[in-house]
Amino acid sequence: MKALVTGANGFTGSHLVKALQKQSTTVVGLVRKSSNLARLGDRNVQLIYGDITDRDALKTAMNGVDTVFHTAAYVELGIVDEPEMKRVNVEGTRAVLEVAQAVGVSKLVYCSTIGIFGDTKGQLINETFTRTQKNFSSAYDRTKYQAQQLVDKFAQDGLPVVSVLPSGIFGTDDPHFGPVLQQFVKGRLKVWAGGDRITGIVHVDDLATAMILAAEKGTIGGHYIISAGELKSREMFEIISKETGVSVPREVPKPLVRLAGNLLTPIGKLLKWQPPISRERVHYIYDRCVRVDATKARNELNWHPRSASETLLELI
Repeated sequence: MKALVTGANGFTGSHLVKALQKQSTTVVGLVRKSSNLARLGDRNVQLIYGDITDRDALKTAMNGVDTVFHTAAYVELGIVDEPEMKRVNVEGTRAVLEVAQAVGVSKLVYCSTIGIFGDTKGQLINETFTRTQKNFSSAYDRTKYQAQQLVDKFAQDGLPVVSVLPSGIFGTDDPHFGPVLQQFVKGRLKVWAGGDRITGIVHVDDLATAMILAAEKGTIGGHYIISAGELKSREMFEIISKETGVSVPREVPKPLVRLAGNLLTPIGKLLKWQPPISRERVHYIYDRCVRVDATKARNELNWHPRSASETLLELI
């Protein structure tokens, strides 16, 4: 088999490349000329250079390809370039879908997010849930939802596309929680916000496995939630604390966190700086709770991930 991975140099994309190559799959990677290729190391990947909206580059990358894995995305909360995020997440996905349809790929797997469901207000939901949140919590939330609408429309029109919807993605080179964890195990993280915030967890390698299984077994037009389980932030630190002996960070009072978010947001926008806390991040910590059930992926794809606690312990 020959597969294309968009965003092959990214966190999810690079782990997917590794998993595909373990199955002796020939891998083509679409990357930008400015991309940092460190995560790919010395892997034997045919690289095609081009922007995710560059249809000529996409057509070249899909030449002779059986399966396309679309992982490229602009992922960020807080101070973001909203027009650029829409260009990458929405228009980039549109370009991938149109070219895949034109060249006739056998299967396309789209890496979506559980965020498309919006705030479930703590309700545990599955793929049958219909979004009730009318507005959007972030530009990322909005653009990924819009991209998913495009994917579903192309599926209805006959494109063989399957969507995987991961929860929080963790791994040793995780660009989001990884740096926090590094500071914690070194004893440098003394305070934290939102200890009661519930986070769905999936190991990046288990996500890669799920994407491959979705290509093999997924129903056309199907959605598959990919999550190994959920933990509160406090529980995450307690698990790691028990293993390392490092004390759990103290909880910062909620009013103080909200004040910091309100103060730092305009400063971040003015200086084009990503503050450690912002109004958007505060909203995600305290006011938005998405809880998901991944039974469908376990049953239909025969997906068996490591547990949430095993994932955390592996990181240290």
